[in-house]
Amino acid sequence: MRYCARVEYDGTDFRGFQSQPNGRSVQSELETALRQLAGGGRIRVDAAGRTDSGVHAQGQVIAFSFPRGRSVASLARSLDALLPRDIAVSGLERAASDFSPRREARSREYRYSIWNGPRSPLRERYALGVREPLDITAMTETARILVGRHDFSAFGGGHLQPVRTVRSITVRKHGRLVTIDVLGDAFLRQMVRSIVAALLRVGHGQAGTEEVALALASKGRAFAGAVAPPEGLSLRRVELTTTKE
Repeated sequence: MRYCARVEYDGTDFRGFQSQPNGRSVQSELETALRQLAGGGRIRVDAAGRTDSGVHAQGQVIAFSFPRGRSVASLARSLDALLPRDIAVSGLERAASDFSPRREARSREYRYSIWNGPRSPLRERYALGVREPLDITAMTETARILVGRHDFSAFGGGHLQPVRTVRSITVRKHGRLVTIDVLGDAFLRQMVRSIVAALLRVGHGQAGTEEVALALASKGRAFAGAVAPPEGLSLRRVELTTTKE
């Protein structure tokens, strides 16, 4: 029986979503709990996105196959009881036998949070601490040139298909908190954090919109090679085409 669920996790103490030979991973924790419930045997958990080390998620989508015999409610309760406190599963439901969250993901939305104020250990667990003022207007203007379908080689790790569609980038300031929401069909490795790093340079007055536009056109990592730290990034939402059986 195939199942789909939403997963929230605090990525601070994980080496990323994907299983790693050394260190904790979200995938390994989920698979270990499911294996216990199934009484042994390998259960593979697939995800809509493989978040990097230290990156959080509020709306990750997973899928797995599990032996028949449990109700959805029973499986959800039992799984929740076995998971560590930094992972939570919600919205468990049956899915089509061939459901793949990566394939069925129509869009993904990430949020990068910046605490633009005095040092705050609690806030900066989930946000990048920045002390200097940021030019939000300049960051917003620069973000507009990155929206659309482009070759994002300058902003992501090597990939055979670097063309991606970014639907929107929204920069907002809520008191001391600055958020950058990036919505797109899919992203290259570290692409969102590279975009954020470029926008931060603009916000600090270290670069302008024209330089970011040239970097995008160059398809090279010389300008946009910097990557913002992982703690400020969270996978907020994944929009699916369908999960139906």
